Amino acid sequence: MPEEPLEDLFARLKRERRHADGVYNDALLALEHAFRMLPALPAEPRLFQPSPPPVDTSGGMKAAVRGVRAVLWRILGSSPHMEHRFHDLVEHAHWSAELRHTLAALLGVARSEARFVSLLVQYLQTITPYVDTRDRQIGGHELSDRVALVEQRLMVIKRDLEARPGGKTDGKTDGKTVAKSIPAPTGASASREAFAGNVDSATYAGFEDRFRGAREDVRRKVEDYVPLLAASSSAVVEVGCGRGELLELLRASGVSARGVDVNHAMVERCRIRGLDVEESDALAYLDRQPDGAVGGLVAIQVVEHFEPGYLAQFLETAYHKMRPGAALILETINPACWAAFFDAYIRDLTHKQPLHPDTLRHLVEASGFTGVNVQFREWVTEAERLDRVTVATPDRPDAVPMAVDPLAANGGAPGTDLARIAAALNAHADKLNPRLFSSRDYAVIARR
Repeated sequence: MPEEPLEDLFARLKRERRHADGVYNDALLALEHAFRMLPALPAEPRLFQPSPPPVDTSGGMKAAVRGVRAVLWRILGSSPHMEHRFHDLVEHAHWSAELRHTLAALLGVARSEARFVSLLVQYLQTITPYVDTRDRQIGGHELSDRVALVEQRLMVIKRDLEARPGGKTDGKTDGKTVAKSIPAPTGASASREAFAGNVDSATYAGFEDRFRGAREDVRRKVEDYVPLLAASSSAVVEVGCGRGELLELLRASGVSARGVDVNHAMVERCRIRGLDVEESDALAYLDRQPDGAVGGLVAIQVVEHFEPGYLAQFLETAYHKMRPGAALILETINPACWAAFFDAYIRDLTHKQPLHPDTLRHLVEASGFTGVNVQFREWVTEAERLDRVTVATPDRPDAVPMAVDPLAANGGAPGTDLARIAAALNAHADKLNPRLFSSRDYAVIARR
């Protein structure tokens, strides 16, 4: 078989998965519709039994006269017997019509059941492709992630090798070869920093791809910030730009923006997309800018990576480098939401310090920014929160009791103890929900 490129393979697996999904869903819907349309069996038809002719049980002369008259009526035609036969003919006609109706109904039921069985067989035939394509796609996703990580690492190794003396170069000055490379951390600092090297930066980029979410999802989350930054229309800086979702949205809106990131792999991926991104430390980049040169500053899921002292210096420097009226946007994980803290925050080992909303707001205000506002984002869904309970009462008989009422079971007043238990549980739910299941993220928004 000819070798199939991985991108073509993943695209084919995705097409096959979608096709199998469509065939499976169509077959299931057709089967469900046919089941709802199955007619009921008709009632069992009654048996036709001709009624017996009238019999005269009286005796004597009257009986003899009636016998003679009966003979004459049989010869000439007796009215009672004629009426009896006519009645039987009419009943037989009704019975025949009922029988034909019953047979027609049974034939309809048989046809519907035959169609249902046919659709059932077709549905069963779709299950195997549905499961197979699902399994293949799941494996394809894992393989794609691993291949992407390997490709990123190979790209970084290739660039590092080309940047060494004697290797291929990407720039020349005065006819002399200039090797462009960024020195890796050495000594104790290198041992303390996670994903510090160029190759290891690709590992963290893969981590972001897996846990940060798809590009489309991230774009949806950050698109609300575009109008706030578009007011300046120029010189917007995104610190920790990552894969560049916000930079792409700003570019599409006509806003001049530059990204800054210390992750080498992330910077390379942004540059491939034609984005203006500089590989630099955030504070070092701001120090190089003239005062009042930054038209807007945004950091999405970044400040939790800063040490407290670094964060304070970053905010002070940002205040001096930003224009008056420029927007400052700092989005981070909300550690006051325990679900977010134990799910998102502690998953990333590069996080340095959880920042309570009150803390970050105070730091921004203390740095001189005005109009400071906290916006809570990505609220935990109701399905993930603790439920409140209800107790069946005369005015709410449809409510499902949470348990058997022990007081009512012993002949006491119904609902008394159960209501107290429900009230206590609801009070606990009301206290825990704001702490456990509030907003996963928040953003501090301010003006210079």
